[in-house]
Amino acid sequence: MEPDLHELLTSLRVWDPEVTELPAFDPATAPDTPLALFTRWFAEAVAAGQPEPHTMSLATTDEAGRPDVRVVMLHGADAEGWSFATHAGSRKGRHLAARPHAALAFYWPVQGRQVRIRGPVTTATPEEAQADLHARSTGALAAALTGHQSEVLTGLDELARASESAWERARREPDAEVPSWTLYRLRPAEAEFFQGEARRRHVRLRYRRTRDGWVRELLWP
Repeated sequence: MEPDLHELLTSLRVWDPEVTELPAFDPATAPDTPLALFTRWFAEAVAAGQPEPHTMSLATTDEAGRPDVRVVMLHGADAEGWSFATHAGSRKGRHLAARPHAALAFYWPVQGRQVRIRGPVTTATPEEAQADLHARSTGALAAALTGHQSEVLTGLDELARASESAWERARREPDAEVPSWTLYRLRPAEAEFFQGEARRRHVRLRYRRTRDGWVRELLWP
């Protein structure tokens, strides 16, 4: 018997108080920049046991303006922007080459928090991209060496053979270069911090970049 999707959806509850403790958030105490608040919230998500807090949704658009989204890993965040990496020839790489703007979304349900960021995207230098790749695990290098990201795959046997060869090379050459590997940085034009509240009085604080610096403003939930 197939599951009833509607029944499953209506049985679920958001932020079950038995397993979720929603922290208070006073936007008046927020720092002047989104990076400072993101760093604070990220550390609190890690401390609260949020699984994989460094994963995020990345939204891009193709040449025709059609949106696409996937989950990727945050590689860093600093004054230059929020960084992530992929092959230049992947679908998201092609999107960013045609339309260098994107949006990021983090969701940390253990605390009922979201962070949304959007803005223009630039590429780091090839040297920075390779340094980023080689700072990661052997598995990450093997995946990068496997290549062909987003291309049509004829079968899982083909993937297994290519992956095994890539793993062998990654172990043998831990500094092997992957020319297509590209490090991207999203420089936020705006960033929104969402704190869930038990009575649905959610707090939304938006940072908006202007020529004079960051402007902070509250949004209706």
